[in-house]
Amino acid sequence: MKVLQVPFTYYPDAVGGTEVYVAALAQRLAGQGVECVIAAPGNAETSGEHAGLRVCRYPVNQNLQDVRAMYDAGDEAAAAAFDRILERERPQVVHLHAFTRGVSLRAARHARRRGIPVAYTYHTPTATCLRGTLMRWGREVCDGLMEESLCAACTLEGKGMSRAAARGLAALPKAISALPGRCGLSGGAWTAWRMRELVALRQRTAREFLREADAVVAVCEWVRAVLLRNGVPAEKITLSRQGLCQEAEAKAESGKQKVESRQPSAEVSAFHFPLSALGGSSPLRVAFLGRLDPTKGVEILLRAVKVIPDARLTLDLYGIAQGEGGERFARSLRTLAEGDARITFRPPVPATDVVSTLRGYDVLAVPSQWLESGPMVVLEAFAAGVPVVGSRLGGIAELVRHEVDGLLVEPADVAAWKEALQRASSEAELLPRLRAGIRAPRTMDTVAGEMAELYGRLLARPRDAAARESSPAVLAQ
Repeated sequence: MKVLQVPFTYYPDAVGGTEVYVAALAQRLAGQGVECVIAAPGNAETSGEHAGLRVCRYPVNQNLQDVRAMYDAGDEAAAAAFDRILERERPQVVHLHAFTRGVSLRAARHARRRGIPVAYTYHTPTATCLRGTLMRWGREVCDGLMEESLCAACTLEGKGMSRAAARGLAALPKAISALPGRCGLSGGAWTAWRMRELVALRQRTAREFLREADAVVAVCEWVRAVLLRNGVPAEKITLSRQGLCQEAEAKAESGKQKVESRQPSAEVSAFHFPLSALGGSSPLRVAFLGRLDPTKGVEILLRAVKVIPDARLTLDLYGIAQGEGGERFARSLRTLAEGDARITFRPPVPATDVVSTLRGYDVLAVPSQWLESGPMVVLEAFAAGVPVVGSRLGGIAELVRHEVDGLLVEPADVAAWKEALQRASSEAELLPRLRAGIRAPRTMDTVAGEMAELYGRLLARPRDAAARESSPAVLAQ
């Protein structure tokens, strides 16, 4: 069986958790007799190899003439280039891991018209939420239902507009909202004026994209609930949680055919005690690994540490600043941490070294302010035998068992984070008890087995069902 795996981007370009997942999945599927080829948007049509996997890239047009192109069925030229990859590679299944201008409705339809079944994995809230967080007004968990007026208002408020003004523009009749576009006006205030029109277009496209997929993979329960709420049939959804990727990545880099995932031994779990909890001289060691971005909640964590200056702890931030906005936010975090010798900014950790790095810490902090579908660093912490203090949100709350293998904290509540850190640094019995509650995390071997089974089911479907006629309605909008 041959499967085309299609993420948002791919190595050696800068990648995120989805791409780490895709690389690990492809490597593990190879051990189950499934050949995987990566197809990813890039700067040009190229073909090469990375860590033993063939990688085909296709360009996406960045010169947009109308803002509608960001919300519609996808870049036509990119979809045509993707179709050429389909012609050349002739995969039996296409597995999409993103929903963007490059990994688009048009691309999915090219696969369907060739009679190739399409699977889609919903990895992040951006698939159905234009704010990208599934946090309504940035503060409360959204039910995920795509509703154009409310979503338009929330999107505008997220871009800095007052809530009252955002609600007013979002309430414009669609015919009036679309007027600037018909006059060729775009950018700035005109785009804000058009937001209801644009959100309506994006949501129609998203629903059609989900309809075109033969199978939709939910990586956690909240994703499954959002899909059901937006009309995806239950029989189309496969719940397949993420698995530990780190060892698969190490295997890919070393060229070995098979390396079993290392789990924390009973000896490590029993004797990895923070000296502070035993009355020793060393402080509690806390780690954060991830993007330096407001959605990751690093500022909340720093403020919590700053308001407990006498707490015996250290905080190491292994942060990644992406783009100009990320660099600007990183500078603001450094300013906030200034004068506190307990806080250290460290370089990012390669995916292959995350578990071994975490073994040197007592606690992993995951203060996310949005609905994560993982994050995978929670699994890596558990593989290292390290408890997690995380936000009571989304996938984190599904992975961390409060008072069993970690602590769940109200996301934006600095006082609650302060209390959790104080407990971890002062309660002698807490961390040993949490470490004892950690279970070996699910691995990508299990995920690969579930995906291979899914691909088999898709291929077993009658040919006419897999190649049904696609509606061109959204393409014409």
